[in-house]
Amino acid sequence: MRGVLNINKPAGMSSYDVLRKLKPVLKPKRLGHSGTLDPMATGVLLVLVNEATKISRLLLNLSKDYEAEIRFGLQTDTDDLTGKVTRTAPVPEIKAEELSRVLQEKFRGELLQVPPIFSALKQNGVPLYRRARQG
Repeated sequence: MRGVLNINKPAGMSSYDVLRKLKPVLKPKRLGHSGTLDPMATGVLLVLVNEATKISRLLLNLSKDYEAEIRFGLQTDTDDLTGKVTRTAPVPEIKAEELSRVLQEKFRGELLQVPPIFSALKQNGVPLYRRARQG
């Protein structure tokens, strides 16, 4: 078998967990993916089987769409809902039109983003979220 599988990754699994579950079923020589999703993220994980692993760089550069839910007035030590709440604040009424306008003005085009310490970004081969949870 060879090719690209579109896997709907559930929250709570790492991208590597998905590969680990597929390996005994597919029994491939090579198995990879086209980009890591954080463990709490859900979405399409492109799993590459055998010869398809050669096109991983091409797939990494494809455009991607993201959807997110935002919870205002809450801060955690992990910058996500899995962490300990470190601060709360009252949330003023926000009109949908105003929120949309601000998002269109501030979050369009190419942006420089600093990844949080609790992310799947790797440092010396280890995901930052793993290092952060170990202290």
